[in-house]
Amino acid sequence: MKHYDVVVVGGGFAGSLVAGSLGRNGWRVLVLEAGEGTSDDWADHHDAVRAFHTAVARTPQSPYRMTEAAPSADVLDLSGGSDGFRADGYLVQRGPLPYATPYVRVNGGSGMAWTGLALRMHPEDFRSGEFGHGRDWPLGYHDLEPFYAAAEKEVGVAADVTEQRDEVGLPFPDGYVFPMHALPSSHVDQVVAEAVDGKEARDPHQGTVPLRVVGTPQARNGVPDARYDDGAGYTPDGHRCAGFASCVPICPERAKYTPRRTQARWPATVELITRAVVNRLHRTTDGRVSQVEYQLYADHSSSRHTTELVKADLVVLAAHAIENAKLLLSSGLANRSDQVGRNLMDHPVLLTWALTPEQLGPYRGPGSTSGIEGFRFGPARRARAPYRVEIGNWGWSWAVGPPDLDLDRLLTTGEPLFGRRLRETLADRLGRQLALQFEVEQPADPANRVTIDRNLCDRLGNPRPIITYDLSDHVKRGMIAAKQVSDQIFAFLGAEDHTRFEPGPGTPGYFEFDGMPLAYRGAGHGAGTHVMGDSPATSVVDHWQRCWDHPDLYAVGCGSMPSLGTSNPSLTMAALALRSAEHMHRRLTAARRLVTTMEHTT
Repeated sequence: MKHYDVVVVGGGFAGSLVAGSLGRNGWRVLVLEAGEGTSDDWADHHDAVRAFHTAVARTPQSPYRMTEAAPSADVLDLSGGSDGFRADGYLVQRGPLPYATPYVRVNGGSGMAWTGLALRMHPEDFRSGEFGHGRDWPLGYHDLEPFYAAAEKEVGVAADVTEQRDEVGLPFPDGYVFPMHALPSSHVDQVVAEAVDGKEARDPHQGTVPLRVVGTPQARNGVPDARYDDGAGYTPDGHRCAGFASCVPICPERAKYTPRRTQARWPATVELITRAVVNRLHRTTDGRVSQVEYQLYADHSSSRHTTELVKADLVVLAAHAIENAKLLLSSGLANRSDQVGRNLMDHPVLLTWALTPEQLGPYRGPGSTSGIEGFRFGPARRARAPYRVEIGNWGWSWAVGPPDLDLDRLLTTGEPLFGRRLRETLADRLGRQLALQFEVEQPADPANRVTIDRNLCDRLGNPRPIITYDLSDHVKRGMIAAKQVSDQIFAFLGAEDHTRFEPGPGTPGYFEFDGMPLAYRGAGHGAGTHVMGDSPATSVVDHWQRCWDHPDLYAVGCGSMPSLGTSNPSLTMAALALRSAEHMHRRLTAARRLVTTMEHTT
């Protein structure tokens, strides 16, 4: 049986960063990844782009080869209807409402399909429990700030520090600049800014809020800032963003960061094994996790496999919030607090859409380059969940479907259009489409959870995740407030609101609240299933993401986050991973010194 200093379970965002950091410090690290793929970011790229472009249904999974042995949660697994939602896929859904967020089990994890938005959390987000909803963090923004900076270097962030400081309220050290200058705002951003900047919108719980369109930090390549790193500058990997409107899930130019970019920089001390599904962690009588068991399967289309064991001084779970919880529950570990699997969170996204009176030029650039930040913080979060307004660059594609459906409607509804009239009508309609995306914070709630049933297994015989999920009245009030703000923004634009929330196959997240129809989509921001805290009685991991019950076991990633705030969580997850990796290095170093001292003594 091989023995490593560290075994990392999962080659996604957090796992790749932890492995790279420890490997650069000289530790022998094994990364076990359930999905397929290489550590070379270019090796499979062109094949993946081709697979996405030729897919019949383009989902986050479309570019990548899925496997029978390590299935993923797909957006196509859910559908809606007049009698509620239906689920048919890897996740077993048993909640009042659907957990609507997918994730991808390939090498690189969901970091192969993310939006590339790299926002820091607001300082207020770390103490959301003070507002009567959710949990406080055992650390604050300033504890994480230097690791935010390290994460921004690792993933390559393009943003304007003055704008983030002045308009969002984020503290930065004097003289700090991002690695790259902010990406240019889209024409959509400029039209919205011209209509709303300097005006006020009324939130029913917050009063009037000044509106201003603010650029969004991006983990995609822009123009390097020569001032970065005390004048050393920044050299990005990959090409510069060329404005393709298909960078989710995959950027044709490879301008967007993925974890495989980090893997390509791993030292030789880091070893990767793919098609390796970790199914059990074994502990000794003193509570230490001594062995990692994994199933090594032969190919993507079968479940034929061998079972392997490996030893490590430290074990790091970095397989996604849901998969980490499933593995801990399957192994009977870290659950003294009864919080493993609980507090499952996401950002339920309220989408609104309208036709503007003038051409916007959508379908250019990343999915979003700007947002409106004033509803993310403040005392109103006592009464309703806070939310961030994301301005979409891709028309109605997420709200009602791709442009193909507009063409279909013009050909089949009423008098069919053809030729020049069809082209002009289609161009006019597509060119005026605007969608707003309201990412609403969901506080930690122990009733939202992941469990397992050993009678419900996948092809390898491992329990499938069972999801129980709902939205609180606090979240629903936030969604109603967001819709009212949307109405005002569209009015400032003179836009014709086409938003309709109705039960149907495409709206599994439909519900009614206070007599108002609403619907949400999953943001892909799964979190909270092994929350950190300051007591082993109420949390699963400490502020280093180390399991209280097992000192040599870490559970890293968004699953450790006690709250999500309103920002995309990837940058915070990266910062937490780098912070934990430093702690792991110190512990491994101290243990090695102790062994060396004992050997000399004897």
